[in-house]
Amino acid sequence: MKKLSIGLVGLGTVGSGVARILLERRQELSARAGVDLELKRIVDLDTTSDRGVALPSGMLTSNLAAVMDDAEIGVVIELVGGTDVARTIVLDALGRRKAVVTANKALLAVHGREILETASANGVSVSFEASTAGGVPVIMALRDGLVANRVVSITAILNGTANYILTRMTQSHVPYETALAEAQAQGFAEADPTLDVDGTDTAHKLAILARIAFGADFHFEKITRRGIANIDLADIEYAGELGYVIKLLAIARRLAPDEADKAGGELDLRVHPALVPAGSVLAGVSGPNNAVLIHGDAVGNILLHGRGAGQMPTASAVVSDLIDVALGKAKLTFDGFRVFPQRSPTQTLADVSHIQGSYYVRFSVLDQPGVLAHIAGVLAKRELSILSVIQKEARTTGSVPIVMMTNIAEAAGMTQAIDEIDQMPFVTAPSVWMRVQRPSDDPTDEPAGQVGN
Repeated sequence: MKKLSIGLVGLGTVGSGVARILLERRQELSARAGVDLELKRIVDLDTTSDRGVALPSGMLTSNLAAVMDDAEIGVVIELVGGTDVARTIVLDALGRRKAVVTANKALLAVHGREILETASANGVSVSFEASTAGGVPVIMALRDGLVANRVVSITAILNGTANYILTRMTQSHVPYETALAEAQAQGFAEADPTLDVDGTDTAHKLAILARIAFGADFHFEKITRRGIANIDLADIEYAGELGYVIKLLAIARRLAPDEADKAGGELDLRVHPALVPAGSVLAGVSGPNNAVLIHGDAVGNILLHGRGAGQMPTASAVVSDLIDVALGKAKLTFDGFRVFPQRSPTQTLADVSHIQGSYYVRFSVLDQPGVLAHIAGVLAKRELSILSVIQKEARTTGSVPIVMMTNIAEAAGMTQAIDEIDQMPFVTAPSVWMRVQRPSDDPTDEPAGQVGN
């Protein structure tokens, strides 16, 4: 049997899971692939901590050269995370004509162009199924299963930490700080959860999916993102009364879905909390789970749903990519990607201030006559019409919340109106606003075919 020797760089949570699968199931996986999968070397700065997996003597080292200089090692699994050190490791491996498997979404989102070009120039592949939704095979679906479709839109929940926090706030009525502490205690959130809760992690994943789905090149930093750290329990409760659930969404849309791909075309890429209808498929995605709703012009809606993070789901996706490398499929797939600058147009990302939508707004105001009339006047001046108004009882002394739902309007008018209203003397706290994701905002008016658990 042909043998594929593997070097694993990074023995953290996911790396330990990958090592466990490759060592404990080597015979089964090798029989399935028709190739002997040999985990030959593991590199990590920490060579003494117990990872819960028994490693053969001499396999673990802190010397990166043990992998890079070994001509027998044909594939490097990069699981160190971050962008700087990981970039150096990946480019070095590719330069030595070693295939790369990675779960590093930040690396691909920020340095994807350089990495893919380097791999192509050296005749090797980069595989990254584990980079976007853990064990959910969304990249495979976009790349292979939906190849006959022109993807029109993706609406997704891509961060398990943020979704766990919002689920706890919704279901148990606990404030953000309590839900975050619970997520950290459960291992769903890092000690520093910033990248998860500010939308950056979700934006990294969205960039990867959008490049594959649309065959487009664009600048990652242009993706607009807002996080969930400022969401108050009151907004969770008011959204529920209105028939909505708040989720952190990743949205990718073609703004001209019926036109052929062309340079200069615009894509709508954004990450932000939004109100989604309580009966929708995305509203039902709870806890640390991920879900990706894809609309293709031929298939309609497909929902992929499952564990988007965690040791073994992510390790599963890494090993799946590894088997593709062993079978020779990874190289064929990689060569066919439309994600290289010379093959795909550089597209402008739409200015989200001009994207139309409806909005949820909560004003905190003094309980005095004429306040609602003043607010309505400012909104009218910006051509913002009010769909509904709820005036709630005071939660704090002297201040009452006014909750509004608007009709369709541009975001620019909404932000300008709120800025003006917040300067008025009767406003007691900064106003809160979020987009409302209605069925008409995306072609999602049909049931989704579900893939996943």
